[in-house]
Amino acid sequence: MAKSIMIMGTMSSAGKSFVTAGLCRVFHQDGYKTAPFKSQNMALNSYITKNHLEMGRAQVMQAEAAGIEPDIRMNPILLKPSSEKGSQVIVNGEIWGMMSAREYYQKKKELVPEILKAYHSLASEYDIIVLEGAGSPAEINLRSVDIVNMGMAELSDSPVLLVGDIDRGGVFASLYGTVMLLNPEEKARIHGMIINKFRGDPEILRPGLTMLEDLTDIPILGVLPYANLDLDDEDSLSERLKQHQKQEALLDIAVIQFPRISNFTDLEALERIPGVSVRYVTKLYELDQPDLIILPGTKNTISDLDWMRQNGLESGILKAHDKGCQLFGICGGFQMLGNQITDPEEGRLRGMGLLNTETIFHPVKHRSRAHGKICHLEGRFANLSGTEISGYEIHMGETTGNALPLIALDHDQTDGFCNPDQTVCGTYLHGIFDNVEFTQKFLTVLAEQKHVTADFQISDSEIYKNRQYDQLADLLRSHLDMQKIYEIINLS
Repeated sequence: MAKSIMIMGTMSSAGKSFVTAGLCRVFHQDGYKTAPFKSQNMALNSYITKNHLEMGRAQVMQAEAAGIEPDIRMNPILLKPSSEKGSQVIVNGEIWGMMSAREYYQKKKELVPEILKAYHSLASEYDIIVLEGAGSPAEINLRSVDIVNMGMAELSDSPVLLVGDIDRGGVFASLYGTVMLLNPEEKARIHGMIINKFRGDPEILRPGLTMLEDLTDIPILGVLPYANLDLDDEDSLSERLKQHQKQEALLDIAVIQFPRISNFTDLEALERIPGVSVRYVTKLYELDQPDLIILPGTKNTISDLDWMRQNGLESGILKAHDKGCQLFGICGGFQMLGNQITDPEEGRLRGMGLLNTETIFHPVKHRSRAHGKICHLEGRFANLSGTEISGYEIHMGETTGNALPLIALDHDQTDGFCNPDQTVCGTYLHGIFDNVEFTQKFLTVLAEQKHVTADFQISDSEIYKNRQYDQLADLLRSHLDMQKIYEIINLS
């Protein structure tokens, strides 16, 4: 069976996913067959595996860092919040049900056998499993039903490293408080602490580090500096979603930041292109007159369309389009662009009326990896005709209509539509902008419409990501006591 180590944090966004991915890369570089594992994940950014099952993006990123194919066993439970009180519960990649928080807490202990089955299956095939917790292990009100923090550490008999975020302030208090709220058996599992996101001279911290070690009797294994690395982020607290201001650039892209925005990783490929500014818009005054407005995925199409309608963004988008702005919808954003959306549970809602389409929701979720080519187009996007496209689909509704098909998929199927002058396009295909040739041609057309000359340099996503993972591994090797970490997992 594999050796294991578990990364927990004092709070959400402390850096658990970051450190987990970094350790996966280090162990991979050192010749160990390594896999990530998170028993329960809560995120709206998800991914479809090769066998058409759904898992959280963080474990996909960590699998990539480990040099392996993402596997549903790495994330057996995924919670996708659809309202303030309820979530869609995904178990082993498939829908288990829609539940309120109370209902889920009453039932989640039933999932322990599924968690253990997935974990032990992975552990039988790998040398090292790097587990990730969720939130904080000091949520004492949840201790009796915990299956993702100390409960999972006990189930897997894993030593724990605790990560604290100094960038938010109060890191000594958060690390000390977390440790002190654990019972003696739980505290004994913590073999080291890591301070993350430090800016400045680490020597200034040293007296505090010594005092914290004395107070907790747990060693500090390192202080990680604030790192401007570009890694997939599944958290709604993502720093990238805080970019609201218009930047000086050849092309200005505004992304509507829905309350239930999902799979915003679709936009990462655009964010790293020189000459392109990507900003996230939540209010009408932020919209301005961009060159492209993207309506991304959402976990609740009807609710988020109603939100956009009430705060004036829908009207602003329609006005921007009338003035020549290109619109592009992905998944839920694509559904909004049509004439009507019908949900058997929530009724009918008028769409934005920009595509001659209708969406009807069904209880069965469509999950697939997809490949095809852009259909034959005439007009502004004629140069896209025949361009190869790949990505994945994950949605509840079916969209039909009398509009120009956008993508001819394999097996004689189509995906997406355009309006007659191609100023409005939509697709169910997540990851469409990861296709370098498509994105290059698409942005070139937008630049031509703006009467500017541009040669957009777009990097291959796989090569780019691997460079980021290598830099992350270098960071951990430089600032953490990796020898001690190997001793903790009995591999020194």
